[in-house]
Amino acid sequence: MKLLTHNMLTSHVKGVKNGYPLKILARTVEVRNVEFNQDFISRMMKRIEWRVVKEAALSVGHAGGLPDAVPDDFEANEDFLKKAHHVLLEVEVLEGDLQCPETNRKFPITSGIPNMLLNEDEV
Repeated sequence: MKLLTHNMLTSHVKGVKNGYPLKILARTVEVRNVEFNQDFISRMMKRIEWRVVKEAALSVGHAGGLPDAVPDDFEANEDFLKKAHHVLLEVEVLEGDLQCPETNRKFPITSGIPNMLLNEDEV
């Protein structure tokens, strides 16, 4: 699971009012090279919660050099965009769990795929 994906996931367990962000409990993390696309990363920066990206990167040990906030000039800041690209697209959680911040319900991550399916009593 890429950290970009994590940034968009939330817990939909019945009764949960605060299911975002999910906590990452990683067992296996890998870095895989992905071609840098400045336009794509620039567009994605407007759709993500940077605070959540930074927390996720810290939790998997890959926050080195990430600023606390998105720079005002991020679209022209290639250094920042490359760091964002790395953490959003190249860092992958292969095995672990995502944990709901309200209920502590764990959703497994297996072979890089988060399983967000709910049990019948959770719908």
